[in-house]
Amino acid sequence: MKRSVTVIRTGPQALVQDLGRPGHAHLGVPPSGAVDPDSLKLANRLVGNRETAAGLELLLGGARITAEASCTIAVTGPAVRVWIDGKLADSHQPVHLAKGSTLEIGTPDTGLRNYLAISGGIDTPEELGSRSTDLLSGIGPDPLRDHDVLELGSPGPAAGADVVPPLRAPQELHVPIRLGPRDDWFDDAETQLRQGFWTVSDRSNRVGVRLGGTKLNRRDGEIPSEGMITGAVQVPPDGQPVVFLNDHPTTGGYPVIGVVDRDHLRFLGQARPGTSVRFRPIG
Repeated sequence: MKRSVTVIRTGPQALVQDLGRPGHAHLGVPPSGAVDPDSLKLANRLVGNRETAAGLELLLGGARITAEASCTIAVTGPAVRVWIDGKLADSHQPVHLAKGSTLEIGTPDTGLRNYLAISGGIDTPEELGSRSTDLLSGIGPDPLRDHDVLELGSPGPAAGADVVPPLRAPQELHVPIRLGPRDDWFDDAETQLRQGFWTVSDRSNRVGVRLGGTKLNRRDGEIPSEGMITGAVQVPPDGQPVVFLNDHPTTGGYPVIGVVDRDHLRFLGQARPGTSVRFRPIG
């Protein structure tokens, strides 16, 4: 009989995510995967999994999970309170769950997404080489619901760590961006980006971070639909930029003024509505 856990309560949103399925844009399939891959990889290392193992991405925490077998768990991302059978435990380090024990994850004080790794990894079927939930195309497992049972793979030894600081989600982000490929659609794109000021909209999701603030002045009209990549900053006719995240469409018809440096996308993915954003054009 396979090891498993039962999701008693999902919280606002709970998704199975690994490092995604890149390389399928020609099929119209986004890369998907964890919005904050560094936090997921850390959680997997702490419990002895490969970094590529599937875990849970928890929007604003709130999950409650019961272990149907002995396992090791780790919760990473922004700082958050964790309880085992009602007793306060630590995030960002391996924690043992005995069979029948219940894990409860609070709401982080900052940031959006916590990551839960369980020894052995979430053993859902792979689709196109990944177990990730893709909210745009519907590929991968459905978003989790209360009382779902998740099977686990075979565990390895927990790795542990001496000091693992939680992710800090700042109230203002300074985001490096490389201009192009359609910056010629904008009057002095570099100056507009450097001098602009935006905040994260509450309409943001795993498809993209919508920003509101300085209007970017662009040409009228649209371009023929062309390929899009994660981190592309599209500008629709209203001049308000959208930064594509992991579940983005693979084509689009709005001009892309630039592309956000990949190492900084995780911070945008953790940014709550109202977070201030400034762009920093780089060569």
